[in-house]
Amino acid sequence: MTHAPGSPTEQTALDPTAPEVLTDDFASRRCWAVVGVSTDREKYGNKIYRRLKESGYRVYAVNPKLPEVEGDPCYPNLAQLPEVPEVVNVVVPPAAGLAVIEDCLAKGVRRVWFQPGAESPEAIEKAQQAGMQVLWDACILIQHRQWSNDA
Repeated sequence: MTHAPGSPTEQTALDPTAPEVLTDDFASRRCWAVVGVSTDREKYGNKIYRRLKESGYRVYAVNPKLPEVEGDPCYPNLAQLPEVPEVVNVVVPPAAGLAVIEDCLAKGVRRVWFQPGAESPEAIEKAQQAGMQVLWDACILIQHRQWSNDA
């Protein structure tokens, strides 16, 4: 079952797992973590981190290779975060996705958004089987523009 905003579905708009409903729910959550954040301002991990912060979200940077991002502390993994993020945005290669889902489950994260190219069928299936809400095949930067326009 595909859970990407705008993808064809037989579900109704009231279905809590419909992509549009999930996107709206994720947008309403104020605490996020970006796993795979980067210091390179041209990379999506950095662009997503900055866009969320500029929009007033509380955002944690997660990358084991970086001490800080945009002047903020960067955490080596989700377990080290001072709180449980309401949403984790995943910007890592697909091969790392399963490990991110394991970390999410251990931390108690219930919502995960895979950026295009970060998802794998195995990671999506594991997250769904664990009862997590999952989005993929949609870029948060594009969806965020729509949230901003709706506000």
